[in-house]
Amino acid sequence: MVLSAIHTQSIGAIGVDCIVSSLQSLLESAGLKQYSRAASLWLFFAGCGVLELCISITLGKFIEWWRPLTSWTRRNSVAADVTYAIFVRTVLFPLVAYFEFDWLRRGYEAFLLGHSIHPPSLVSLFPGLAWWPALAFLANFALLDLADYWKHRLSHRYGWWYGIHSLHHAEDQMTFWSDERSHVLEDAITYVWLIAVGVAIGVPSFQFPFLILCLRFVGSLAHSNTRIDYGWLGERILISPRFHRTHHALKAAGRRSCNFGTALPWWDMAFGTARFGDNTIETGDAGAEVVMVSGSWGQQQAAGFRRMLRLAHRGRKSKVVRTAQ
Repeated sequence: MVLSAIHTQSIGAIGVDCIVSSLQSLLESAGLKQYSRAASLWLFFAGCGVLELCISITLGKFIEWWRPLTSWTRRNSVAADVTYAIFVRTVLFPLVAYFEFDWLRRGYEAFLLGHSIHPPSLVSLFPGLAWWPALAFLANFALLDLADYWKHRLSHRYGWWYGIHSLHHAEDQMTFWSDERSHVLEDAITYVWLIAVGVAIGVPSFQFPFLILCLRFVGSLAHSNTRIDYGWLGERILISPRFHRTHHALKAAGRRSCNFGTALPWWDMAFGTARFGDNTIETGDAGAEVVMVSGSWGQQQAAGFRRMLRLAHRGRKSKVVRTAQ
């Protein structure tokens, strides 16, 4: 058991703790001892979020310049996407992915232990993973991606949910920035969904934020406006821009969509929703308001909320008609 615990504490976790401790010492020397631990954790994860965003921008811009799929004479503004991306990485991401997750995980484990139940985790189910932290990380990544697949698929199934999700699908000039276009209500649902799964499978608190960043990084590249092809095998290992662009096709809006995966195409392949080899160029949602495409951040959010209400009302009317029949 002692050796297992030692190996479970991965080099990565030890490195994170060292960096956070250094930040904490700097804050204490600046006279901020009372909140130094929380502030140092916030600074660390916000910095990780900004670093991931910078890497995504650098790589995304490069592949779109190197092998662009299409071009537009007049580009839509991405100011709202950029602003929201910075807000998410520096505020929402540290708050939710670490602080809220850690608080809920501790409460959940205390509740189980109080009832003499050992908290479940992949390592407890498969003890061999304790000796291979990287493999445990990949297993947790795959399970979170599976959870996100079903969340995404359900968002296309229920009208009210697709109303807010359609803000993401409205973009008719899809680039790596398009991954940042999301409704705050859907982001809230996504975080609650993934946190619940992460807590249930015993993801460590220091690991969960990095799993989220990896999902976001792959998702950003998958939205790129590029002709880059991963090849037959590569497209069946990791979601490519071509694979995900098919999901955003005009003809695939709403319930007609396919390719719901975020990072791994395995779940689409397993559940019969994968479509390979489709050379989609045009993207968007013909039913979306114009402001969803070119409006300010506030206008986009309001339009998504209005569409949610409209589709929810339409869904209730259809249900009443079916019941009467």
